Amino acid sequence: MKSRYLYPLVLILLLISISCRDRETGRRSEREDDILKIYTYDSFVTWGLADLTIPVFEEQEGCRVVIESVGDAGNIVNRLIMEKRNPQADIVIGIDNTMMNRVLFEELLVSYRSEKLADIREVLHFDETYHLIPYDYGYFAFVYDTHEIENPPTTFGNIQDGIWKNKLVISDPRTSSPGLGLLFWTVAAFGENGYLHFWRSVKNNILTVTSSWDEAYSMFLAGEVPIVLSYSTSPAFHIELEGTDRYRAVIPIEGGFMQIEGAGIVRDTPNLLLAQKFIDFMLSIDFQNHIPETQWMYPVNDKVILPESFNDLPTPEIILNNELDLANIDTSTSDRWLTRWIEIMIE
Repeated sequence: MKSRYLYPLVLILLLISISCRDRETGRRSEREDDILKIYTYDSFVTWGLADLTIPVFEEQEGCRVVIESVGDAGNIVNRLIMEKRNPQADIVIGIDNTMMNRVLFEELLVSYRSEKLADIREVLHFDETYHLIPYDYGYFAFVYDTHEIENPPTTFGNIQDGIWKNKLVISDPRTSSPGLGLLFWTVAAFGENGYLHFWRSVKNNILTVTSSWDEAYSMFLAGEVPIVLSYSTSPAFHIELEGTDRYRAVIPIEGGFMQIEGAGIVRDTPNLLLAQKFIDFMLSIDFQNHIPETQWMYPVNDKVILPESFNDLPTPEIILNNELDLANIDTSTSDRWLTRWIEIMIE
């Protein structure tokens, strides 16, 4: 009887061993090995970057890419946390330098230092652990409608002026990366002892706080408000696609704040090798060439030739990011800033 059951038992143990090794090396079965699932924000899909790049990668690697648009960057992070014990994606795109420490604290991603990062300026390597890899960047700004405003606010002090009551729309820092960026920007500009005064003063000038940047910008374009929190590069979209310079951007003279967006590989992905290849692809000229006229941001690869619509866009003389040392801000500190913001703006 022992010999009768010995062979099946050995076979079962062998299969278990193979399964464990495959899981540790990030391999899928042959049937699933050519599928890469990506979580990203809405505009990656709706503005055309996905359509222009994903088919190229699929053809190059002989694989299939499945993209799920999750909303804004905050929604992506929340989704990853919810699925932490049972990850459903291989790659995430759109988590920026303000959300980095939340992702690192939760241990949601694996580190990957792509060889192609050698072509990217060191200042853009915002995550020294390389769990997040930069693929584009830009500067937060206030975009205004010149048909409604002749003299826009040029300082944070001007923005607090009562003449702008109900004329500004921003996005929520709990769900939106521009919203969180503005919160960090004000802490960098005024310090922990001063940023709350700014928010108390500016509250009446904000018509509403939207859940996403898309919603805020749509309100702005619909004429509901003449000023919106956006990017210094946003006017390029209107110049390039609509042939108008009606919408312009202003960065307060106190200093600007650089947003660097990153992509990362989800921890426990069963498709590690293909995910690494996709990160490499995002840093390639084939991918980077499409960023200016789809994401309307700056590409991290300096070999990309920018369109003429980028020529006269404002850039900050002072960049305030270093005032915060983003790489070393712990989650309890950023949570405290957010909690105090909620107490003033929401509750």
